[in-house]
Amino acid sequence: MKRGKRVVNGWVILDKPLGVTSTQALGKLRWQLSAAKGGHGGTLDPLATGILPLAFGEATKALPYVVDATKTYRFTIRFGIETTTLDAEGEVTATSPSRPETAAIEAALPAFQGTIEQVPPIFSAIKVDGERAYDLARAGETVELAARAVEILSFRLVERPDADHATFEVDCGKGTYVRSLARDLSRALGTVGHVVMLRRLRVGPFGLDRAVTPEQVQNLVENHPDLLHTSPPDGILLPVVTALDDIPALAVTAGDARALKDGRAIGMSGTVQQRDGEAVVRLMAPTGLVALGRVDGPLVRPVRVFHLD
Repeated sequence: MKRGKRVVNGWVILDKPLGVTSTQALGKLRWQLSAAKGGHGGTLDPLATGILPLAFGEATKALPYVVDATKTYRFTIRFGIETTTLDAEGEVTATSPSRPETAAIEAALPAFQGTIEQVPPIFSAIKVDGERAYDLARAGETVELAARAVEILSFRLVERPDADHATFEVDCGKGTYVRSLARDLSRALGTVGHVVMLRRLRVGPFGLDRAVTPEQVQNLVENHPDLLHTSPPDGILLPVVTALDDIPALAVTAGDARALKDGRAIGMSGTVQQRDGEAVVRLMAPTGLVALGRVDGPLVRPVRVFHLD
């Protein structure tokens, strides 16, 4: 059934189920909300579950801040088997009878924290000469990807149910591949391994405490459609500004807000914290979020303007 589109501004934090792509999850929810515009903040593989931030309308302008945010994953390695995809979906490429002791696992983890070099999986969305690596790999072509630096903030063993399996939690920066982490840790332990369970617990400010399941969304669609576009606990739509809470706020007048929306710089006083070497502020009028700005001497120049009036 075709639905008319409407202006929807905000975030839905979906607890993505197993077997669904991020694009499919976005498409369904966008249809349920009748939203004219949407995007997602960080792809999850179909075999992964957990936090998938979905942005609608003006919230899509804040997607870069969510994509770049620190993420937390819980995952389980199956030792003794390595696959083409480095997860349970691929074909077996190597086996090993060796199973690491728990003490050896604990001792190996510090080497995988901080800034490390990591080769992404060949089954990934990275582009090689304009083609996705996974498309080339599926076509049987040889894919060679260069190592790149990623940031691992913490890496801890949380469960060892048996000799074949170990479950971990990792806090990591943008561009980290958990499947590569599982491969490299397994090899460092003198064996091979692949990911059999992967769940994302957090993306920036968004954790499971703010997430909704597809079943909860469907219940609202069928029984309380008037609440779909309201905030929790009754509805599911979080304000656009929610994704920007860690950016220092600067209050502006109504006149300054008009200038910013016209693309003009405004004057400021005081100091702000640095973000990635750049002073970024969240500009707030009495009516709410106006823009993100970059501090340039005594001025603040708008870099992202939000039209939420």
